[in-house]
Amino acid sequence: MSGTPDTNPDADASPDAGEKPEKDPSLRSTEVTEGPDKAPHRAMFRAMGYDDKDLASPMVGIANPAADITPCNVHLDDVANGAIVGVEDAGGMPIEFGTVTVSDAISMGTEGMKASLVSREMIADSVELVSFAERMDALVTVAGCDKNLPGMMMAAIRTDLPSVFLYGGSIMPGHHDGREITVQNVFEGVGSVASGDMSEEELYEMEHEACPGAGSCGGMFTANTMASISETLGLAPLGSASPLAESEERLEVAREAGEVVLDAVENDRKPSDILSKESFENAIAVQVAMGGSTNAVLHVLALAAEAGVDLSIDEFDEISKRTPKIANLQPGGTRVMKDLHDVGGVPVVVRRLLDGGYLHGDAMTVTGNTIAEELETLDLPADERIDADFLAPVNDPFHEEGAIKILKGNLAPDGAVLKVTGEDNFHHEGPARVFEHEEDAMEYVQEGHIESGDVIVIRNEGPQGGPGMREMLGVTAAVVGQGHEDDVAMVTDGRFSGATRGPMVGHVAPEAVVGGPIGLLEDGDTVTVDIPGRELSVDVSDDELDERRENYERPERQYEGGFLRKYGDAFDSAANGAVTNPAVKRDD
Repeated sequence: MSGTPDTNPDADASPDAGEKPEKDPSLRSTEVTEGPDKAPHRAMFRAMGYDDKDLASPMVGIANPAADITPCNVHLDDVANGAIVGVEDAGGMPIEFGTVTVSDAISMGTEGMKASLVSREMIADSVELVSFAERMDALVTVAGCDKNLPGMMMAAIRTDLPSVFLYGGSIMPGHHDGREITVQNVFEGVGSVASGDMSEEELYEMEHEACPGAGSCGGMFTANTMASISETLGLAPLGSASPLAESEERLEVAREAGEVVLDAVENDRKPSDILSKESFENAIAVQVAMGGSTNAVLHVLALAAEAGVDLSIDEFDEISKRTPKIANLQPGGTRVMKDLHDVGGVPVVVRRLLDGGYLHGDAMTVTGNTIAEELETLDLPADERIDADFLAPVNDPFHEEGAIKILKGNLAPDGAVLKVTGEDNFHHEGPARVFEHEEDAMEYVQEGHIESGDVIVIRNEGPQGGPGMREMLGVTAAVVGQGHEDDVAMVTDGRFSGATRGPMVGHVAPEAVVGGPIGLLEDGDTVTVDIPGRELSVDVSDDELDERRENYERPERQYEGGFLRKYGDAFDSAANGAVTNPAVKRDD
């Protein structure tokens, strides 16, 4: 592994010179490093180049999902090495280990996207497993692609070891025809080509220009949303989310993470000491104020469940109603994370919300300071000197309410999630065009069948029904790319990408395969999507829905074995975060 010490045992096979350092007996790693009976264990460590000084130090796991399968993670060895240096400089013993990852963008629109949400669970499980087995004292959890972030934070919360979350950073924006672009524009370009509004030659040019290097997708999509949330939850230092992936600042953030985790060990500062109801309310406020991804609803619910904090999906709507939307980044706007970093990063947004009374300033952070105290330690530009057309003051916001809306009604009794990327007074009634799977809907859209007023319904894509609750950026981008951003709605028990824009309603609960009303819809039923009224309903009587329910037949399982069967059976409702950990699943 890249962070392992010199591993040539023949270089110095003799015992360490000098007096053997003493180890803090309260550290969990003493179970594998101390006493004569642990000589075999120490022998294994020495084979990897660790010495007595290392073995007497706190053992810090560096969970690193580096991989060559996505630009989000391709550079994470460098980021992890920065954390390793920070741990070593602060007197710790870094032990790097790997975890799985998948590329959401590359698996998008394929059967492979079913693995995306499962990877969140596998990351959390694997980091918990390794740190438990090896008796580690602390963690630095590194993350790149979307599901890495909640998975790593879930693991830190579940283990309750002193931990620091470390984001790998976002990609530089691409440039095409004099404007900044991201992979979102390429996905929408597919729809534009299908409708004849873009040539295949231009789309080919865009695919070369959209992703110029390493890092997570640059807009306020899922990765950058969760990175921003990590700061406001207190699991990552303020200011750590926005430095770009390929920058010296990102490596400085990594080194700082290694130093901070040793301070957390020394002061026995654990996630349970940091996280509170106020922390989660802060996280939601920042999400809705920045126009963050709908996926964050799912992930924040899961994080709260792991932390034992009582949080319901309705609270996202309550907080969104009282929090102004003050940032206008992609996908709703045109700017990206780099632009936010250039004016001070997430702390600038935090400061405005805190000064406006929208955040709890006394919520704790991983540094040992409250979020208000930590904000004072940063060298930020004066608020009145920030000239950015994508940031608004709280008294003159882009929207009076935040971007996340929770819709309910006879089509979604347990709730559904929508992110406003355009006008927040959207009201739509139209005929349902019902599809049993994403592929059928994509074919329908690409063949040009959609008409103004349609409501595209995609079901059997929920946590259990998919299984895996696929993201559907391919379909939503194709709809928008064909010019139907404002006059065609979509409703699904699956998910949408953080890059999705338009009136797209996801996370419909209960999902179809567990008897949710979305499974009872028929072609032509009139569906209402009403943002101001927070309504998602179908113009069908309760008696008619009951009659349809009696005739409903659950689709046959697509997978009889493997990880999709195992995790599909374990997933809870999207309204509860789609968790699989039995200890945090709800009975309701």
